[in-house]
Amino acid sequence: MNNFGRNLALWIIIALLAVALFNLFQNSSQQGGEQQLAFSEFISQVDSDQVSEVIIQGREISGKLRSGSAFSTYTPDDPGLVARLTTHNVRITAAPEERINPLFSMLLTWLPFIVIVAVWIFFMRQMQGGGGRGAMGFGKS
Repeated sequence: MNNFGRNLALWIIIALLAVALFNLFQNSSQQGGEQQLAFSEFISQVDSDQVSEVIIQGREISGKLRSGSAFSTYTPDDPGLVARLTTHNVRITAAPEERINPLFSMLLTWLPFIVIVAVWIFFMRQMQGGGGRGAMGFGKS
């Protein structure tokens, strides 16, 4: 295999490892111990007085059940929801909807990986004696 083929294979392996690491950390940070409830299940939990508190942020609802477990759900446009929660003595906290640009959010998520790869490329070029930087080239000594 020629030099171009080896470099291409190396870059493909590095990209696959970066995507695998990203997905590993993304999935573990999203789980966070809270269960995802269907809205109908959430309503039945409210009606049976199992919900102790909720945080409503736009259409996202998260909270705690009386058993102590955390949950989250997504609500359709339900104008009677707050009245229903108040009737069942649920503590309600309202928060403004987060308006983060998805592109900016994705950039923040990928930024550490981009920096690590850039530093790794810099050191690899230095180790190969690249750049003609005199004493800075590691591979020249």
